[in-house]
Amino acid sequence: MVFADPGEALARARALLDAVPSPLDASVAHQVIGIWQRDFGDLRLALNHLRRAREFAARADSADREADVLATLGVALVHAGRTREGLAAFERGVARGGGHTRARVLYRRAYVWWVLGHHREALEDVRRAIPVLRQAEDVIWTARALTLRATVHLALGAVERAEADFAAAETLWETTGQEHDKADAVESRGLAAFRSGDVPAALRLLDEAEERYARLGTPTFMLNIRRCEVLMAAGLAPEALAEADAAIGKLDGIGGQSTRKAELLLAAARAARLAGDPHTAIARAALAVRLFAGQRRTWWETHARLVMIEARHAAGRGSGRLVADAAAVAGKLAAFGAPAAPEASLLAGRIALGLGWTADAERHLAVAARSRRSGPPLARMTGWAAQALRARAAGSTRGVLEACRRGLDVLDDHRMTLGASELRARATEQGAELAALAGRASLVSGGPRRLLVWSERWRATVLSTPPTRPPADPELLSGMTAFREIASRAEAARMEGRPVPALEREQRRLERQIRSRTLHMRGETPGGGDRFDVGRLLERLGDEVRLVELAVLDGRVQVLLCGQGRVRRFEAGLLADAETEAEHVQAGLRRLAHPGAEARLPVVEAAGRRLEELLLGPAAEHLGGGPVVIVPPGRLHRVPWALLPSLRERVLSVSPSAGSWLRARETAPPPDGRHVLVRGPGLATGGAEVPELAGRYACATVLEDDEARVPRVLQELDGAALAHIAAHGTFRADSPLFSSLRMADGPIVVHDFERVDRSPYRIILSCCDTALLASVGADELLGLVTALLPLGTAGVVACSAPVNDAAVVPLMLALHKGLGAGLSLAEALRDARAALPGDALHQATGWAFSAFGAA
Repeated sequence: MVFADPGEALARARALLDAVPSPLDASVAHQVIGIWQRDFGDLRLALNHLRRAREFAARADSADREADVLATLGVALVHAGRTREGLAAFERGVARGGGHTRARVLYRRAYVWWVLGHHREALEDVRRAIPVLRQAEDVIWTARALTLRATVHLALGAVERAEADFAAAETLWETTGQEHDKADAVESRGLAAFRSGDVPAALRLLDEAEERYARLGTPTFMLNIRRCEVLMAAGLAPEALAEADAAIGKLDGIGGQSTRKAELLLAAARAARLAGDPHTAIARAALAVRLFAGQRRTWWETHARLVMIEARHAAGRGSGRLVADAAAVAGKLAAFGAPAAPEASLLAGRIALGLGWTADAERHLAVAARSRRSGPPLARMTGWAAQALRARAAGSTRGVLEACRRGLDVLDDHRMTLGASELRARATEQGAELAALAGRASLVSGGPRRLLVWSERWRATVLSTPPTRPPADPELLSGMTAFREIASRAEAARMEGRPVPALEREQRRLERQIRSRTLHMRGETPGGGDRFDVGRLLERLGDEVRLVELAVLDGRVQVLLCGQGRVRRFEAGLLADAETEAEHVQAGLRRLAHPGAEARLPVVEAAGRRLEELLLGPAAEHLGGGPVVIVPPGRLHRVPWALLPSLRERVLSVSPSAGSWLRARETAPPPDGRHVLVRGPGLATGGAEVPELAGRYACATVLEDDEARVPRVLQELDGAALAHIAAHGTFRADSPLFSSLRMADGPIVVHDFERVDRSPYRIILSCCDTALLASVGADELLGLVTALLPLGTAGVVACSAPVNDAAVVPLMLALHKGLGAGLSLAEALRDARAALPGDALHQATGWAFSAFGAA
């Protein structure tokens, strides 16, 4: 019962002890309490109860009872880090038990071998146990043994064998009432899905297991560890680090298993390294190494040493000693049959290359490169990265580019299994090294055209295909409705000056629930989206338009100027300097949004001149006189491009990638030409431009007051030719897909827009911060604007800084005047800026808005 209904089992065991039971019954009761404390509570209490259980078993003179308790005690001792004592208890248990009982003892010793990382010994014990358990028709223990064998197979990379055992175990579990065991089986299936490369299914199954555990009221430390692993693979390392650290705190609070603490520390170390925090990674990994060594868990200790070496290398500590350490770890992992062995060989080769030890590097990289032909996607990525480094060391540009192409193709296939745009974006981080290697190779030989192709190969890939539509999931839809209601109430309370901690907690809970369900979506689009064609781009640009793509190699901006049938390259400044200058410009624009800050105008203009020098360099003199399309890297999305002197008077548009601009250019407007005007609540000007625009567009649908509710707004936006939304915008750097526009019934968020079949052909967002984006993955952007572009929107006007609401009104009216005359968004925005009064307030307002896309 302790694994069917743990709380009820604990209560009954205590009640039995209160009734002065026989020695045999007392042994069972103490063992149940020991199991409960071992797995869900305080390990010291567990050991006390299990020793009492053994004493009562000896008094009862039952060899099988004593053997069974010794097995439970052995597991507890190993989890307490007392490995030698635990294994000795198993030796006595195997000797004391007979037949069926001995099989149960062998199963539990197999579990301990798995905990210790002795996988071959685990398989041997479970091989001996399963036939006996089956012969005894012991369904529960047979299912447990099959689940364990499957888990060991996963640790050794044998996914197909694991899946077969999990399926057989699940069939058996369905005939029982073992709810905790069933939850564990769902969790294990999640791990199997992850190992086979299906991240959405893994997240869904782990969430389902967590719900089952929650109903039983049992802690979920193993689940925490497994979810950390999946989150890291999905590019969510900071979340994995937070989850691991929180679980460690909870485990320490109840005096739980030191084995689980060591595994959580290892997960935290991996997450910290992936999150770009090598010093935290080193600290966590060092503590994990000490704990694993004390627990005599060599398999685990070796994995922790790998993470520590990776973190030291990331912190800039390359040395011959580090090469030797990485090589030794690679050898041990290979001997264990651990899937991480190629990763360690790649690390040894990478460090050796950095030291100029080409012969040593080639030896290690050749071993790592073997994994490129088979296994899960990330293992193959490791192999192709090793192959690319081998080619670079050999001076073969062609070999580098071929390995990078093959590796990124693998990641493309993996990325397209992910339905959520956030996961697709974050997954690209795993291809960043290959993209950088290809870029450097292209720069050295192949000319600017090849560099453009590779710059596009891993830039804004999320926008190349529409996201998978969120399912018509009643729970998701009701969660979105509840989220809007709570967010609306919280906003109203804040405006009245009332505290809202309870509402904010509920809002965060609903956000987690919504995000969790969207991350479960599996991708439906085969392949990796459109392939970029330089010839097609140059043909579309013609002789007048110039497209300026900014690539970043080794921290320096490379300007690729496309137009007049050719691609030219210019070298500009350092990206870090440009980012610093862009922050100064943003601060200046915030000041200029308020009257009386005119003195800041020359400072902002001077910063604009410095930005031009850093970002365009000598290319600024070769832009011609026609329209310009800027394609910046993700980290420069906040630059107000219209402030740069050479771009200030131009028809100027911005695009996340050249491929995205091409798709927007080739998007046809809808045939019905429907216009939608939306005015949200609480605007300082009351959305003053909307009534005047309603008079200008006689047939426009106007949604304001109570009609500006999210379901109605989404319905009207679907397939419109032009939408103008005057509503408060909120950018969420912590969760960009919850960036929102405030409607009458609460916020409309990016997740809402992703449910629209076809977003408006043109959309104008007239309020602050609507163009703010989060840079994630290799060079991806998440936010309102990028949610719209893959869904049929060809052009967006939005704002990347706080603006003065009153100054926005004349800009918007002038913008629509240009659209009415048949101009594009970029042309109309250029003319609207020129029509504004010449004071600092209106100039800053014009610079803060950008036209995205090509409509």
